[in-house]
Amino acid sequence: MLDNYLLEELVTFAQTGTLAKTAATLNVTQPTVTRGMQKLESDLGVQLFDRQPNRLSLTATGKLAATEASALLAANQAAVDRIQNFDRNQRVLQVGATLPGPLIALQSLATQLPANVQLAATADIIDPAQALLANDYALIFTNHPLAAPAITSERLGTERLAVNLNQFMYQANQATITFAELADLSFVVLNDIGPWRAIIQDNIPGAKFFYQEERDALTEITKFSDFPYFSTNVSQFDPVLTTQLATDDKRVCLPITDDAAQMPIYASYLTAEKARVAAILKQAQAVWPD
Repeated sequence: MLDNYLLEELVTFAQTGTLAKTAATLNVTQPTVTRGMQKLESDLGVQLFDRQPNRLSLTATGKLAATEASALLAANQAAVDRIQNFDRNQRVLQVGATLPGPLIALQSLATQLPANVQLAATADIIDPAQALLANDYALIFTNHPLAAPAITSERLGTERLAVNLNQFMYQANQATITFAELADLSFVVLNDIGPWRAIIQDNIPGAKFFYQEERDALTEITKFSDFPYFSTNVSQFDPVLTTQLATDDKRVCLPITDDAAQMPIYASYLTAEKARVAAILKQAQAVWPD
């Protein structure tokens, strides 16, 4: 069994090139590093260093050993992270998403959710499958099922996009609308809308989008301007947007009928964790406005 501190010294030497820099990086003395490298050679039974007057360098075997040591350290840290995340998730049920709609819906149920449920503050998960496998989250909402043997994905419902237009615009005099009919308009949009951002950019020809980081800023802009803005069937759970929609008599809300404006929502979890997430998943399914 190789000690981690010896592997770390070898990897650091490979990166820095000298014993002095290795010692300084690891905040130990140079003699400590020298003894450590000698012990590592003894433990492995190979020569790792080419020792010349005033010069120490890795042999070909030493370079291979440094590469293997780096991989071992990374694997050890990954194992530690998985164990710690697993332990945390046994106590706290972490819920995340790649788009904000499901989190907004669940936040409206905050007082009804199990006490150990913790909802992510933002929908910024990049690799949801890896986040589940690493036990970073117990339940993740996405707009597509996750293809991994250990993961189960269940269809939650559909998030449907709508646009809110000034009542005097000619496009507002109809029951529904398409992306093509919104061509060349300018919109004020929240920055954090997940995959909806690419959808509106790709499907509305010639449109301009003025993205806002803060929800309050968007509210003020739409209050004192005629810029259209987007909402979905999940917006009814957003207290700020619900108030805005209820009091905004300058605009009409038109559902967008294109297929791209109907986003499927999936709840994914480790199959082995199904029993743990069953209650929150049932609540999400019951409240989802399909």
